[in-house]
Amino acid sequence: MAKQKLPTLGLLYMDYVLRFFDKSNFKGWPDKIETVTYHWKNDKARLIKEIKSKKIDVLVGNIPATAYDTFREISEALPEVRFIPSLETQFPNKSKENVTLFCTKYDIQQPKTGIFYDKDEGYAYLKKAKYPQIIKRSYGPSNYGGYFVHKADSFAEAKELLDEKKYNPIYSQDAIPLKYSGDLRVMLIGHKPVCAFWRFSGEGEWITNTSQGGSMSYENVPMNALELAVKASKAAKAEYWACDIAIDENTDEPYILECATAFAAFPYIRDWIGQYTMWDLSGGKFRMPHVPLFSWEELGKMDPSVLRTLRHLYFAKYEPSADGAYWLADKGNFDMELTDESVESDIPDSIAPEDEAKLPTEVKEAFDNSSAKASEQSGEKIPFKEVTMTQLMSLYSMEEETAVEIKRMIEEEEVENLEELEAKEVITPEQKTIWSKFFDFITGK
Repeated sequence: MAKQKLPTLGLLYMDYVLRFFDKSNFKGWPDKIETVTYHWKNDKARLIKEIKSKKIDVLVGNIPATAYDTFREISEALPEVRFIPSLETQFPNKSKENVTLFCTKYDIQQPKTGIFYDKDEGYAYLKKAKYPQIIKRSYGPSNYGGYFVHKADSFAEAKELLDEKKYNPIYSQDAIPLKYSGDLRVMLIGHKPVCAFWRFSGEGEWITNTSQGGSMSYENVPMNALELAVKASKAAKAEYWACDIAIDENTDEPYILECATAFAAFPYIRDWIGQYTMWDLSGGKFRMPHVPLFSWEELGKMDPSVLRTLRHLYFAKYEPSADGAYWLADKGNFDMELTDESVESDIPDSIAPEDEAKLPTEVKEAFDNSSAKASEQSGEKIPFKEVTMTQLMSLYSMEEETAVEIKRMIEEEEVENLEELEAKEVITPEQKTIWSKFFDFITGK
């Protein structure tokens, strides 16, 4: 019998961006796994040529918001290449506005949201809105550790905030009264929840983010939150997916706050995604990962430092011994399954006015129209110890996870310059080189 030919697998990397996948996540793949790296700034034609020359059939990797539009064009130029996740699936990665448009198109429950490109219209909406309102910077898939998400208890507070921040579009949501003062993160593979946990705000805080003193718990995750996450995952046709979900303490109703393929994940979850992808691409030659529902409750009893380093964790389906003494049942009724193929019509229509339809591309191909860029142009460097999250996030292709960790280390005086960040392997030598032009390393200045 002829040997089954497997597709040529490629991993997509980008300069200065943390890698989500590694070849080791695809343990046992018998053929060479190719890699391609996007170098930003006018690199589209070269990258397309490299993908073709390496005869890549499947390209795996998340695309940051700053490159999303470019990769829409790249994927259109490579119709024979399957992108995992597809560009349609990654639509919510680009902005909060896209998350809202996605949820609206597929009737997925979310907080009441106002999005306005016209400031006067936005202020008119906020004058009549129910408070508190949660106001966010729309660009990007997440809240950057909570640094670009704000609570306004009145119109006066909302106007003062927006006059200062100048967020465009204005993106504001009704605040959900959070059950247990927390929200939920649910991660899915093949539409099956594989990890879920509560995130609670720190003392005196309202933002449920662990980078700002919050805590987490894997226990008592409600089934309706999982059902909502599965609905969103299926609507997105996502091989892997994550949702942040709020539970209304008065009604127990779940609401999507964020959803995307870009999220922080334990190494073993990345391995499970790799196993799932291998199963998908091999027509079943490789085993589909079997992850019992609520297994995270047991894994959550382990110290986070251990969880971060676990690799190649595999659950086999339980088969009873001869005496039949035990039977481990998988709780719930969610099955891991293949995703449907994405099509162009999956993408919701834009609501941006024609002259601002390309607003997010002002930061496309990096450097942003930001304080960091202004610093470079003026020759004035930002004092390292005084850098803000806004300045960090405007650096060339900065990722949320890296920015939050850098900010924490600076505030806790663990580092004084980029060299120390490189030594601690928080950033790469390439990142240190490109970012060093922005910072003054003389401490005390």
